[in-house]
Amino acid sequence: MAPSRDASTRQALAFVRVALAVLLFIHGVARVLADGVTPFGAFLDSRGFPWGLGIAWFVTVFELVAAPVFAWGRWVAPIALVFSAIYACGIWLVHAPAGWFVVGLGRNGAEYSVLILACLLANAWAHRPRASVLD
Repeated sequence: MAPSRDASTRQALAFVRVALAVLLFIHGVARVLADGVTPFGAFLDSRGFPWGLGIAWFVTVFELVAAPVFAWGRWVAPIALVFSAIYACGIWLVHAPAGWFVVGLGRNGAEYSVLILACLLANAWAHRPRASVLD
């Protein structure tokens, strides 16, 4: 017997959520392994952000801690919204100035980050708190 439409939808959304979590976690791991937190902080400082290194560590630790929780399906909406803010800033600061395309017609553009942002916002929407109806 085929799974119900609701079960298929939940499974598909869970698949996207776990895939996102893996990508976001790897992003943090790569930054730590490449000793990229301090340069990330210096980049933020150069853009006028106060406490650039603190922000860089927050983003990195958030990627490492929140991504597994997100994959697990806990606190999905708030985690997705924080990741959305982080990735929107990444688009604004890094990717949009490089153009749209990641490869091919451009390099390091915004298209991949926009897709991540759309998937994060879809997950936040799907897991938003809903007001209960009193009977």
